[in-house]
Amino acid sequence: MERGNQTGVGNFLLLGFTEELDLQPFFFGLFLSMYLVTFTGNLLIILAICLDSHLHTPMYFFLANLSSADICFTSTTVPKMLLNIQTQSKTITYEGCLSQIFFFIVFGCLDNLLLTVMAYDRFVAICHPLHYTVIMNPQLCELLVLGSWCISVTGSLLETLTLLRLSFCTNMEIPHFFCDLPEVLKLACSDILINNIVVYFVTIVLGVFPLSGTLFSYSEIFSSILRISSARGKYKAFSTCGSHLLVVSLFYGTGLGVYLSSAVTSFSKMSLMASVMYTIVTPMLNPFIYSLKNRDMKGALGRLLSRVVPVSIRTLMSSWGHNNEDEKS
Repeated sequence: MERGNQTGVGNFLLLGFTEELDLQPFFFGLFLSMYLVTFTGNLLIILAICLDSHLHTPMYFFLANLSSADICFTSTTVPKMLLNIQTQSKTITYEGCLSQIFFFIVFGCLDNLLLTVMAYDRFVAICHPLHYTVIMNPQLCELLVLGSWCISVTGSLLETLTLLRLSFCTNMEIPHFFCDLPEVLKLACSDILINNIVVYFVTIVLGVFPLSGTLFSYSEIFSSILRISSARGKYKAFSTCGSHLLVVSLFYGTGLGVYLSSAVTSFSKMSLMASVMYTIVTPMLNPFIYSLKNRDMKGALGRLLSRVVPVSIRTLMSSWGHNNEDEKS
């Protein structure tokens, strides 16, 4: 095949979901709705935590950061996909593709690390309740979030910068709705051994190690819960980590689905839908999981909405009144 370096390649082509024009409006409406729900739900979580003093605790501090990461994670891929559907264009520039890969890995790894940090927070709260406020002090919480950011950015830089050395073939079609790193590597004409080594290294450091930490935290949590004598005490202890456990299961379950579907077969519609679950559906469901299964969060969201809705109504009524006065004059 004809070779060409990245400076002369031009654009990649994102093939997306379907070539049928009749289905494009359906996909546009579907993913626009999902994106708006994801953005609004996570933003409400952030605002509720920031404005409610009762939620100024380590658990909700980490949750606010997780919601921010989810917004950014989804915003890395969905707006470009919606733009391509709306304009009937499949192109993305080389620079845009690299940027998408970089930020997708950053916020994906950040999600992963924050879930591990939240598991550690629940471990301390349940297994060492008397020392919780001392251990999970504000300085440590800030360091854990800052460390998660630094590690995520470093890992993403390692994977993204190694792409700069590659040459690409003339076939620049990516069978995906965003620039997925494994799919981009398949288009390279030059040797990708170094890239694969870096990918495996980053996956182990930023994937396997955090998952091991999460599993260890929950094994200790379950052991502590089982030692509680009363059923009410067990329920209360489990309820404090139930939402997080559900989010962890959803995150790793969909991620594992993406890996298995791509490993068993070549890229197909099944692996494409698994990617949708991982990149769009999971961030969309997180606010519902935390708000529906958490009494404090439901109360904070109720108070936030009760403050926002009356202000919106007063603003609307004031605007309507001014318009009527203008018409009379």
